[in-house]
Formats: sequence, C-alpha cells, structure tokens
Amino acid sequence: MSIIFIYLISGAFAGVLSGMLGVGGGIILVPILLLIFSTSSMPAGMVPHIAIGTSLSTIIFTSMSAIYAQHRRRAIDWGLTRKLAPAIILGSLISGYLAGLIPGLVLKVMFGLFLSLAALQLFFEWRPAPYRTLPGQVTLASIGTGIGALSALLGIGGGTILVPFFHWCNVDLRKAIATSTTLGFGLAVFGTIGFIMSGLERSGLPSGCYGYVSVPALIGISSTAMLFAPYGVYLSHRVPLRRLKRIFSLLLLCLAVNIVVGLI
Repeated sequence: MSIIFIYLISGAFAGVLSGMLGVGGGIILVPILLLIFSTSSMPAGMVPHIAIGTSLSTIIFTSMSAIYAQHRRRAIDWGLTRKLAPAIILGSLISGYLAGLIPGLVLKVMFGLFLSLAALQLFFEWRPAPYRTLPGQVTLASIGTGIGALSALLGIGGGTILVPFFHWCNVDLRKAIATSTTLGFGLAVFGTIGFIMSGLERSGLPSGCYGYVSVPALIGISSTAMLFAPYGVYLSHRVPLRRLKRIFSLLLLCLAVNIVVGLI
C-alpha cells in the first residue's frame, strides 16, 4: 500500500475524530506515525520525536477547519478560550522545544499511560461534584500551562486532556469539545515551532524532515483532515453525549494498549 495513501486515509480519520471529539487527531496520528516511521530507514532514536512533531503540525490545519464549523454552530466559549489560550501557548512552546532532550522510549511510556488514565475516567463516567466549577484565573492559568506542556510533549491537540478537565468542572460536553478544538490551534502552532527548533539542532535528520516534522506526512495528512473535520463537527451535534463519551474512551484505551504492547 502506498505511503501517500496511508497518509490520506489517516488524515481523513483524524479529521473526523478532531471535529467530533475535539481531540485534534493526535491520539490517532501519533501511533500510526510511530508504526510508519519505525518501519522506514528513519533512525530509531528520532522516530517518537518526529511522529509527535508531525502530529502537532497537522493539528494546525485540522483545527482551523473544525473551529470554523464549531463557530458557525455557536458552540465555542470564547471567554474561556481567551482565559486559557496564553497559558496553553506558553506551555506548548516550552515543552515542544524541550521534548528533544527526552529519550524516545520515555515519550512512548508517558503517552501510553496518559491515554489509559483518560480512557478510564471517561468510560466509567467518574462524575464531578455538582458544585464544582472552573477555578479562578491564576489557578486556571497554571493548569493551562501544564496542559499545554503535556499536550505538546505527547503530540496531541490538547482536547484529550482539556475535554476531561472541562467535564470535571461541569462544562457542557459539546461546549468543552468546541472550546478545546479552538485552544488546540494555538497549542499546535507553538508546539510545532518548539519541535522544529529542537530538531534543527539535531544532526542526521532524515530526508524530507524540517526539524522534527516530516513534510511529506504533514502535506498528505492535512489535505484530507481539513476536508473531513467539518463532518466530525456535524456528528458531534448528532450523536448522544453518552455515546460520545464511550466512543472517546474506548478509542483511547485501544491506542494505549497498542502502544504498551509495542514496548514489550
């Protein structure tokens, strides 16, 4: 099967997932790119970094399409977006640059463990206390910086962390999905910049890579992801909330198992 065809199919799936669940598509793309790059001539020590950096770069384009579709449905909480955006951008920029200093195996373990926890939280529907709301601005900014840093480090758009966090604070799920999609754009932009800067300092980068971003993969995935993200948004407003949570959690758990098994 042609590698370009795989990129196109992966982009379409990531686009639907991004629009429907607000996760940016990174939770799907990182495992796929890890598999593709590990079977190529790419140096093994660079595979996780390039997979994560490339995933972040595709989220820039996927989120643009999904944001437009969500905005048309008036689903985005722009006030909450303005409060969290600066902190998330700061965390993603710092983390994206420092990721190059972390061993590839450590990145894989962190990604697998995180997905497992997020899946369990949503599948068993650990409900937040009814009185719980979003914290104050200082605490929110601190949490936002941490979310931005962790999301960029794992190559995800932020929704995988933001959606459960918003749910824990009793934010409506559809509004949480739309808002996390919007925040994922800034996270992806600055996280990608960090991965590019970090990768440019590394010698022996594979052909077609600009820093820790594979340009052919970026083009192939983004071209279909942008087309399919609006369809994902359409589904997010048609599928029952409980079913959305179950779909999200099972997907996360399957990916986590896949990554962990690959490490054994």
